[in-house]
Amino acid sequence: MPAWVNWSRTQRCEPAAVERPASRAELAAVLERATGPVRVAGAGHSFTAGVLTPGTLLSLQRMNRLLDADPASGLVRVEAGISLHRLSRELHLRGLALPNLGDIDAQSLAGALATGTHGTGARMPNLSAQVEGIELVLGDGSERVLDGGDLLRAARIGLGALGVVAAVTLRCVPSFMLRAVDAPARLEDVLASIDERAAGADHFEFWTFPHSPLALTRTNTRTDLPRDMPGRAREWVEDVLVDNHMFALLNRIGRRRPGLIPTLNRAASRAASRRERVDWSFRVFASPRLLRFTEMEYAIPREHAADAVRGARAILERHPVAIPIELRLVAGDDALLSPAYRRDSAYVAVHVFEGLPWEAPFREVEALMSGYGGRPHWGKWSFLDADELAPRYPEWEAFQAARAELDPDGRFENEWVGRVLGRRRSIR
Repeated sequence: MPAWVNWSRTQRCEPAAVERPASRAELAAVLERATGPVRVAGAGHSFTAGVLTPGTLLSLQRMNRLLDADPASGLVRVEAGISLHRLSRELHLRGLALPNLGDIDAQSLAGALATGTHGTGARMPNLSAQVEGIELVLGDGSERVLDGGDLLRAARIGLGALGVVAAVTLRCVPSFMLRAVDAPARLEDVLASIDERAAGADHFEFWTFPHSPLALTRTNTRTDLPRDMPGRAREWVEDVLVDNHMFALLNRIGRRRPGLIPTLNRAASRAASRRERVDWSFRVFASPRLLRFTEMEYAIPREHAADAVRGARAILERHPVAIPIELRLVAGDDALLSPAYRRDSAYVAVHVFEGLPWEAPFREVEALMSGYGGRPHWGKWSFLDADELAPRYPEWEAFQAARAELDPDGRFENEWVGRVLGRRRSIR
């Protein structure tokens, strides 16, 4: 059986069986005969060991249809294996859109929901907040339709620990255009004006390189202006050649000669220029990401954003890091294991280029974020276990009750689930 490897090439397993059901009936039959632990692989864009299993690995790539869409209500029912990229385009054909997206759209819908994937926007919650219902297939092949209450709030960010999400009902919005402006600015000016910048735009975020006094801001605002994009050649130069290939070259130089990283980072910051475009929302939100790295991201109370960025920069400047820190803003929500549970949050993300040491800086950053009451992104790297995580989630026990009800035999409990949620029962 071929090995499964994630996108960053940092997680690997050799499952006893890989199953690719194409229908609800095939999925139920697979689960009835599967050897545990049973895990589901999406696009592999998580950095954790959440997918790894010596048992049965499921792929839902063949369960990727849009089943129903009602433009009047905005309710859309879709199979969980669809990618966010394809979903956005299927919605657009029907005059609909997701209200927010992250900066890549390669993930499967189920994987993005399970890990609490988010975009940015001070008034925008994470993707799971758009979920109105989940059709869950349990370890014995039976089905539960969750349309409210604690079970739905658990399953919206379920870590693959409750069952297999077969289909999802989402509340979407009419298609909309965004005016996107990327602009460099002094970092301290940006940190001093985060609240004003966030309040003045639908979506605001920024990046800052260690060792550089600059930040690159990104402000996306809804608009009625007509579509205005650079030509195809210029778009390729900006999004692929500069943002990916040239940036990868700088990181390879830094990996070979770490002493040059401060100079390279300052040069990359100075090279950033103002860009502006108007396009459909899904085309603005997501862009190509070809550079491979390892990532940690923490959600902290929004009022600590500036200090957290300063602290993370100070840590990374002691290590060979040539990828910028990213800050995004997310509204609170009520999913039981949401990192933004009941609090408006700032997400601080740090990245290390492949082949460079990441554990030492990540442990320091994690300690810093923990001091602010931080909660790790479930799809990004963390060293915390269940004993350390439980006090950070007010409804931890409610999630554990949902887990006991929906997966009483622990069929979906791999090593990672057991570590971050706690061991429950022996795996069948």
